[in-house]
Amino acid sequence: MVALQRFIVALAAFALLVACDHAPTLPKLGPQDIIVAFGDSLTHGTGASPDTAYPAVLAALTARTVINAGVPGDTTASALERLPGVLEEHRPRLVLLCLGGNDMLRQQPATATENNLRLLVRTIRASGAEAVLIAVPAPRLFGGAPDFYARIADELHLPLEADAFNDVLKNNRLKADPIHANAAGYRVVAERLAELLRESGAL
Repeated sequence: MVALQRFIVALAAFALLVACDHAPTLPKLGPQDIIVAFGDSLTHGTGASPDTAYPAVLAALTARTVINAGVPGDTTASALERLPGVLEEHRPRLVLLCLGGNDMLRQQPATATENNLRLLVRTIRASGAEAVLIAVPAPRLFGGAPDFYARIADELHLPLEADAFNDVLKNNRLKADPIHANAAGYRVVAERLAELLRESGAL
């Protein structure tokens, strides 16, 4: 009997370990559910036309309404101020969060950016929506995304698109200037995000 109890405890611990190791999942989006793309100029689509910004392309790829709530120049601090109004206006089921580039350009402390991103995610979840985190590369040669994106995604169990903008902005054919994509680049980002949404169960 003792051996059986030990086996059951071990099996439960293994099941818990496997569950914790799974990639983060998202709720299935219904046809009427709204996605908000929330960010700065990379979300707004600077460097391309509005219909080729990544939210517009993603809407076409997913057959879902995707609201472009990108504001050029936005920082994580200013985004915290405007996020509640965006959530109240659109009542999204999912928010694609892409911020941090302007913090880095303005040399804000990385710890402040990281903490603000955590607060943004918690504000999104408190509204009843879920979040996807989109990393952006540091504005330096061979930058790559700062470690805090992966840390936040792991801590809050968020789907993370870690490489799309980094890959696009390393390719001269896919960017309009050193820090913005062109139409082809934004399409790559939209395709990566559509794939992530499928893999996470949202589509």
